[in-house]
Amino acid sequence: MLGHMARTLVVKATAGADAPERCAQAFTVAATAVAAGVDVSLWLTGESTWFALPGRAQQFELPHSAPLAELLHVILTSGRVTACTQCAARREIGPDDVLPGVRIAGAAVFVEEALAEGAQALVY
Repeated sequence: MLGHMARTLVVKATAGADAPERCAQAFTVAATAVAAGVDVSLWLTGESTWFALPGRAQQFELPHSAPLAELLHVILTSGRVTACTQCAARREIGPDDVLPGVRIAGAAVFVEEALAEGAQALVY
């Protein structure tokens, strides 16, 4: 559908179970863009950082929303997922703790991605 576009969508999720609708919106938009062929980079910050850990997305429930674990799987399959360095450190999450395919990186990498030619950044 949108695969021919040379654009990147950078989505920053700032909420987790503390604000489930905002969290689900970030994952839904990112997964929908991936399914449409868009180059997607999902950033997990704040409470959403917990979803970088195995099994955490399976615990998330929101009525009338696609399962977060399925959305995350779609994004990991064809996009990129990054956990914020400081957010991970505050939660004592290290590189050996996260799901395969999740990297830990900081603000400089986020800024680089968000300001790249053809990038669109959304923050939820």
